[in-house]
Amino acid sequence: FPKSFPNSVGKEIIYLLASKGKPILEGGEWEAIFAECIGALWKPSNVGLDDIVKGNTAWGAKTLKSTNPSNQKIVRLISGRNSPLYSFGDNIDTQNDPNEVGEHVLDIWNTRVTSVREKYENLRTVVLIKSNDLTEVVVFEFETIRYDAELFTWEWNENGNLEGIYKATTKTKFTWQPHGSQFTIREDVPKRAVIINIRQPEAINKEIVLDAVGFDESWIKVTLREDAK
Repeated sequence: FPKSFPNSVGKEIIYLLASKGKPILEGGEWEAIFAECIGALWKPSNVGLDDIVKGNTAWGAKTLKSTNPSNQKIVRLISGRNSPLYSFGDNIDTQNDPNEVGEHVLDIWNTRVTSVREKYENLRTVVLIKSNDLTEVVVFEFETIRYDAELFTWEWNENGNLEGIYKATTKTKFTWQPHGSQFTIREDVPKRAVIINIRQPEAINKEIVLDAVGFDESWIKVTLREDAK
């Protein structure tokens, strides 16, 4: 990240807190903030892997909450809805072979990554871990990659969800939910992640803002539909 990056992110979040008056930072807002802070183009995409673009590099952006962002060691990132239903022609549940389903689920992810990498030389994911009040955030990024299916084995867990487990370490890497097809990937938070602490600003008075922009009632036009009269 540029040297100015942490301060730029902090200023954007302080502005958001002051203008909204509520500690709410949604995914699209984080995409726009990140793009602004690195001088990139924000162009939300359907795939969700290339929402921010600068030169030959594209980023997907993720946010998640934590009670203690600076101590978070592992994150689970929602990475799309991977539905291999077309491969089976019926509902998928714990009666299906977990490895067969898992390979299809992973293939959907790999296909998406491949399609985006055909357009950009570098593909990365940037993550914002945020406290409930947004006074502490952690930012890190990593390369967005394809995964070799041979490195994983798949099992149904007690909740009826599918888990992809590294054969070498027995650690869970992926989780897939049959109902809704949500696919999540676990990532370690790097030691060199950027930690940004922010002082809570006073919320901007609504009337002051309206006065500053010269608001008057003529700005508002109300029309009743004929069938509503």
